[in-house]
Amino acid sequence: MSNTSETRTANDADTRFQPRRAIVTASDSGIGRATAVALAEAGMDVGITWHTDEQGALDTAEEVLSHGVRAAVARLDATDIPGCGDVVDSLADELGGLDVFVNNAGTGGATLLLDLDYDEWDEIVKTDLSGAFVCIQRAARRMVAGGAGGRIIAVSSVHEHQPRVGSSAYDAAKHGLGGLAKTAALELGRHGITVNTVAPGEIATPMTGQTDEDPHGEDRPGIPLGRPGDAREIASVIAFLASPAASYVTGASIVVDGGMLQMGPQAGSHLQSDDWRSV
Repeated sequence: MSNTSETRTANDADTRFQPRRAIVTASDSGIGRATAVALAEAGMDVGITWHTDEQGALDTAEEVLSHGVRAAVARLDATDIPGCGDVVDSLADELGGLDVFVNNAGTGGATLLLDLDYDEWDEIVKTDLSGAFVCIQRAARRMVAGGAGGRIIAVSSVHEHQPRVGSSAYDAAKHGLGGLAKTAALELGRHGITVNTVAPGEIATPMTGQTDEDPHGEDRPGIPLGRPGDAREIASVIAFLASPAASYVTGASIVVDGGMLQMGPQAGSHLQSDDWRSV
């Protein structure tokens, strides 16, 4: 295929892209649930996955259904490779295709490098990077076969860009996920498929021990906006990237962190102890 015809194919897919079917992994709570609901509000049928909280996924499905669209629910274990990709295919079959894929499944840890054993490293990297690769690849193949373009969004972290003490496996996986997304953006652009990451800072979700609470009353002096984020504030950015309005955004990492990453030099000059060196 010539470069001209490849460009024409991408342009055709771009102009007719109307997202109707989405899959959001780990959508039983937190950012995943908020994203599934946001995409349902935009008129999409949504595939919902869970790992340990089936009831949470069913609750998400009920909220999705309340917007007059369809919901499909399946268990997905991102460390089950290649089984996690089979779940993506199964949900795409149930939905009748796939236009938007949001890779949200992830895990973390808080262990210093010298104390980190291989099993913990392996579980984090499998969940956050290897499983993401398998699922993103399956989703991309579906979109290419469909011929109408698509949107792939990976939920990353500010630690895609900056490290944190005690998070060597998580930092490595999120850095890798960012690189994977950028390369995928280069390769899939000719098919009218955009690929981006969204990099949240501290968000009030179960993963940060905050159980989807309202963060507006919480005090965070080290964040310029002075509080954690709300899962819906991440979901709104993902919903934009999933929409036709984001047709010229690809290979980007959109940081949604209340200004946290801008605090590097400021924090460096204001920290008064070495407490940051431990977890």
